[in-house]
Formats: sequence, structure tokens, C-alpha cells
Amino acid sequence: MTDLTLGAAHRTLRDKVTKELRRRILSGELAQGERLVEDRLAAALGVSRNPVRESIRVLAAEGFIEVVPRLGATVARLSAEEGEELFDVRMAIEGLAARLAARKHTPEAVARLRHVLEQAKAAVESGRLEEVADLNTAFHLAVGEAAGNSYLALMMTPMLQRAQWVFSQTAAVRGPHSWQEHLSLCEAIEAGDEDEAQARAVAHVAAARRSFLAAASRKPKPAND
Repeated sequence: MTDLTLGAAHRTLRDKVTKELRRRILSGELAQGERLVEDRLAAALGVSRNPVRESIRVLAAEGFIEVVPRLGATVARLSAEEGEELFDVRMAIEGLAARLAARKHTPEAVARLRHVLEQAKAAVESGRLEEVADLNTAFHLAVGEAAGNSYLALMMTPMLQRAQWVFSQTAAVRGPHSWQEHLSLCEAIEAGDEDEAQARAVAHVAAARRSFLAAASRKPKPAND
């Protein structure tokens, strides 16, 4: 029998609200720079203000929201400079993850990767962009899982949440290319070729960087910048 305390129930509601707000930020439903009003969010989600307030704190700690005293909370803006920093870290971490995944590859791990790839192909072909972004993250997490390194796993989830925010801004352009690059990486992992897996992972991140920077250069700057 499960003993669900009031505190646990409260945390569960906060976690659900946090997940939904994060999803809306990643998908662009809550746009960068948009002001977040607790009362409106609470009404839209059908909850009280408390879990919304706590979720805003969680997402602020993750870097998705900016909170300014006496001015309130807004969705954070992801600058080109921050994107560059993220891609630098991704190259190092995802290159290592791919190398380890190739070294330790198992039929089960490869099957998980291929399952995600099949779902991603279908989502790309039908233009389901939000799903494409989710599956992009799922693939990278599966590579991290296949790497079998607990320290690496601790770093990949928060990094890939930020990466999904970047990817969602270029999913329409990157989706088809990303799927093919993932397929190529999966093949190197399945072959157990550590050098090739690492090289393909780094090349994939480099291509994503170019796409993000091209999109950032076309985006008009906010009037108050």
C-alpha cells in the first residue's frame, strides 16, 4: 500500500506544472521574453498559484526563466553567445558519449536507438515538429544511456533540455538532416567503431551549431535590446 502524504502530493503537482511549463517554453508556446503572470498561468493550468510559483523557481534555476525582483518573471532569451557555449559543451560530452556507446554497445541499446529513429522518421515525414524535437532529445539520451557512464548521465539530461530549446527553433530546417545524421551515428555505434562514432557525433553537433547561428542571425532583435 502506497502512503501518499500531503507533502508528496504537493510535490507531484509542482512537478506536473513544471513539466508543462517547460514543455510550453521548449515548444515556443511561451515565447522568449514573454512575461509570466502567476494568476494567469494558474488559471490556464487549473491549479493554485503556489505550484506555479514553485515551478517558476525550478525553471529559473534551470535557466529557462528569468526572475527580476519587483518586476516578475519572464521566459529567458537564448542569445547566440549562450548557444555557442552550449554547443562547445555538447561537442565534448556527446562526442564522448558516442565513443563509449560504441565501445559498450549491446543489441538492446542499438534496438532502442533504432526504435527512436523509426519514430523520428515518421514525425519528420508528417511535419510533427514538436514531436521531432522530443525525439531528437530522446535519441541523444539513448546514446547517453548506451554509454553506460553514471557521471555522464548526470550531465546529459539538463544539457539536452537546453539543447531541445535550441533545436525547436530550427526543427523545420534541421529535422530531415538531423534524422539522417542520427542514423549515421547509430550505424557507427552498432559497428563498435569508437573513432567514427565520436567523429559523427561531433559533426552532427557542428551542423546543428551552424543551423542555430544562421537562424539567430536572421532573427530581429527585440526593441529594448
